[in-house]
Amino acid sequence: MFGKIVKIEDKYIELENISKTIQANVINYHVVFEENDSSSGTISKIVGEIIGMDEQFIRILLIGELKENTFVSGVMKYPSKKSTCRIVYKGELELIIGFQDYSSKDTVLIGSSSLYDGFHITAKINEILTHHMAIIGNSGSGKSCGVASIIQNLFYFNKGIPRNIHMVVFDVYGEYHTSLTKINDMPGINVKYYTTRTDIVENTTELVSIPAYFLEVDDLALLLNVNDYTLLPILEKTLQYVAVFKDSEEKAISYKNSIIAKSLLDIIGSGKSSTQLGDQIISTLNKFNTKDLNLESPIVQPGYTRTLKQCLNIDTNGKMGALQFVIEFLNGFTSLDAFEINREGLVYNLEDIYNALEFALMSEGMLNNATLYEKANELRVRMHSILNSPQRKYFEYNKGYIAKEQFVKSMFLTETNEYAQLLNMNFNYVDERFAKVLTKLYMKLFFNFATSLQKRGSFPIHVILEEAHRYVQNDNDINVIGYNIFDRITKEGRKYGVILCFITQRPSELSTTCLSQCSNFLIYRIFYPEDIDIVVSMSSNLTLQDIEKLKTLRPGTALVFGSAFCVPLLTNLNLPDPLPKSTNVDLESIWFEE
Repeated sequence: MFGKIVKIEDKYIELENISKTIQANVINYHVVFEENDSSSGTISKIVGEIIGMDEQFIRILLIGELKENTFVSGVMKYPSKKSTCRIVYKGELELIIGFQDYSSKDTVLIGSSSLYDGFHITAKINEILTHHMAIIGNSGSGKSCGVASIIQNLFYFNKGIPRNIHMVVFDVYGEYHTSLTKINDMPGINVKYYTTRTDIVENTTELVSIPAYFLEVDDLALLLNVNDYTLLPILEKTLQYVAVFKDSEEKAISYKNSIIAKSLLDIIGSGKSSTQLGDQIISTLNKFNTKDLNLESPIVQPGYTRTLKQCLNIDTNGKMGALQFVIEFLNGFTSLDAFEINREGLVYNLEDIYNALEFALMSEGMLNNATLYEKANELRVRMHSILNSPQRKYFEYNKGYIAKEQFVKSMFLTETNEYAQLLNMNFNYVDERFAKVLTKLYMKLFFNFATSLQKRGSFPIHVILEEAHRYVQNDNDINVIGYNIFDRITKEGRKYGVILCFITQRPSELSTTCLSQCSNFLIYRIFYPEDIDIVVSMSSNLTLQDIEKLKTLRPGTALVFGSAFCVPLLTNLNLPDPLPKSTNVDLESIWFEE
């Protein structure tokens, strides 16, 4: 079939088709150009892929070389006219598509070759799972089944059970629960299930929860959907106050007195009419008061004593005659100013944060500025909304104080203190915005935990993000809190062992930074031109023929490429056992059910 070389152009070679027939079944097969190298006494082997054929010529794309029993991607030299061309041998093919013994500890089965019958596509664990990865495809193309299959392959076929793996699946639709049940039955292997459903019905499932006292300023900004960085000082003050208020009762009262007094003095100095001042002071003290400072607090004057409220009475001239006594009384509470901030070991809840937030709004002088107060009051309204919704339960932790490091480790322990290798985080019962918040909070916990370890990379965490375009976005985080946690992890997390896998049907909506840091890709069927352009930009090894294939791939078939693969390979990802709950609705059985 292969005749002499008739044309060399860029990385393409044309050969004579000596059979004068078109054999479509060999399109995309790999071939080897062999030639004796007289200078070294070795045989040069240049690898190509058949990309076209007619009755006259065979067109081949050069993709690499075989050197010392290894495939090297890229071509440094071209075959000469003395080279002979042949179909690749089985032993050589393994160097290109992966070794066929996928039970080895260092290897994971990806799927079977779409081109070579009976051959499997495999990857070295250290080459595919130490790098961030993206799995892309339209709805129904087989992404969830493919991911479930690869996870199962790690446990089903590996000679060594990965007992020290830490894998977290953020499961947007609750699809993966069933696909992990068989793994959970394996000796020494445990899957731990978390849910966002607040009325848990399964006794094997825990409610997603993060202790409220873990929340930092940036976490509160995410939780309260802050889109203006100028509001961050209020949140900083909130956490200062919650620490002080929870420290001791007497200290809390003293600081509350100081905050209320300063706020009331600001109101008095605002230049408003006596009636307006009286109304605003009464309104404030009705809402914020202590045992020492309230409307019934006695104010001693020469000859008699009146309550603070009585001192606000307006005389016949429209004046507040006893206002000076009120000012002197309030000045007695304003001596406290700076205080030490130490929240270590303190236990508090969202309600405590809400109360501290209200005092923070006062202390920032917001009550006297309607425009600023309306802007900042949104924080209070949003926190109040969370407190009065089932979402508050996600921040309740009733086991006493726990340090962040111990909390992360405890996530990977069952109720009987057995090690849990897989966490399934079911976010099916929470809206998209809150799912985004929870995911970011957990990712920050994982990343900070990994970076704090004395032995770097000793507790690797692999995170699989289903429907990643929902929360891994080019959002406003960088402008508000100064960073995007997903961008930070994709740039820095690999050396600490925090590895992300993004599953998405819309790569154009995914964070460009995150996508640019991915080294391995599984691309299922895609149609949208913008998404196709993004895929094209991911690898210089993709040909136009590869791109065209993506538009017509059958469900369950993906083009895999990246640092773990020598060349882009069409791969059939085997159906997982059991399947995830990701199949389409069976209309036939529903419509025609008796």
